Amino acid sequence: MGYLLFGAFFVLMLIGVPIGLAIGLSALIVFVSMGIPLQMVPQTLLEGNNSFALVAVPFFVLAGDILAKGGISERIVAFAEAALGRIRGGLSVVSVLASMFIAAISGSGAATTAAVGASLLPDMKTKKYDVAESAALIAAAGTIGVVIPPSVPMVLYAVIAGESVAKLFVGGFIPGILMGLGLIGWAAYKAKVRGYPRGERLPLKVVGKRFLSSFWGLMSPVIILGGIFTGIFTPSEAAAVAVVYSIVIAAFVYKALDFKKFYKLVVGSGVTSALIMFIIATAKLFGWGLAFYQIPQAVASAMLKLTGNVPFLVYLMIGIIVLLAGMFMETASALIILTPIFIPAVVGVGGNLVHFGVVLTIGLAIGMATPPVAIDIYVASAITGLPMGKISKPILPMILILALVFFVVMYVPDIVMVLPRLVMGKG
Repeated sequence: MGYLLFGAFFVLMLIGVPIGLAIGLSALIVFVSMGIPLQMVPQTLLEGNNSFALVAVPFFVLAGDILAKGGISERIVAFAEAALGRIRGGLSVVSVLASMFIAAISGSGAATTAAVGASLLPDMKTKKYDVAESAALIAAAGTIGVVIPPSVPMVLYAVIAGESVAKLFVGGFIPGILMGLGLIGWAAYKAKVRGYPRGERLPLKVVGKRFLSSFWGLMSPVIILGGIFTGIFTPSEAAAVAVVYSIVIAAFVYKALDFKKFYKLVVGSGVTSALIMFIIATAKLFGWGLAFYQIPQAVASAMLKLTGNVPFLVYLMIGIIVLLAGMFMETASALIILTPIFIPAVVGVGGNLVHFGVVLTIGLAIGMATPPVAIDIYVASAITGLPMGKISKPILPMILILALVFFVVMYVPDIVMVLPRLVMGKG
């Protein structure tokens, strides 16, 4: 039945069935083959979404959409450009730094890529930057969007693994910063090689003015994440606070959000949230099949036997599988499927599940910018009008840099765990 479950799933994906339906239908085939009463199907689907922590998903999606499209991203980019644009190739460095800031607002790789790309790529083209290379850099930096909190994939992992959302959020900071620093180093190197121009040195008064203009946007992650880490509110409550804060800032402070635009954002985020929740529900069916046949335990046993129970080799095998899965599957879907399969193996070698959750998120995030299925490259392609292939070539060295960070974080757990231990105590 295990072969039937996975075989049906991969066949359905290969013939183009949407991922949520492929997950649910493959599980349904197993249910029918086993003669299990079909009344269990709706009950299991409902149980899949019956978690208070999942309330955060639609709220964070909506808050991210409002903050990214409510005039805030443009102000953050403008401030970053004023502060750093005067260095050689400054726009490349600014694109990565702006992505890191907006990642702490949007929580989405695609949204981060779209916000930064739409703001900077036209200016970079005007100043004779290589457009394909610039688009690749912004697409690669977009992967940070789901690593620096808030992060919808981390919420999903927390629900599946029974771990603390807050600890995962705190643990994502340093890895996200390392990803950004790696890309900044590459951007600075390419700027020197290509002889990119220095930007105009703006008066301190202008820099200060742009900082004040972006201040309320920059404060949003401080308020939202600060509230979580200090225990003022839970991650689910923080998501609701984020929506209210983003509406107030976008509509009344920046005056960039009217009712018509707000309605479109609500509908768009509603569709996105519905797709995520549907995948979670169908994954519960899939997970039931996994648990019934003890497939995760069998996979863990096989991995531990194959690697001689050596943690280094177990993590290496998991890392390669995660990177490959990210290349072909959407992040949330891959996370929901892989988490219950790998957790027994991680526990078997004494791994920490908070650390593993951040590692898994990073690995799947890299897939968002790795061909063939690379949503960040699709977004960059749509902004620039360049074909995917032209962006995919210059992005490869950046993917290698991100993969290096991924393996460093995997094998040095303290990179993830030092902040959760400092902020929230041991565990």
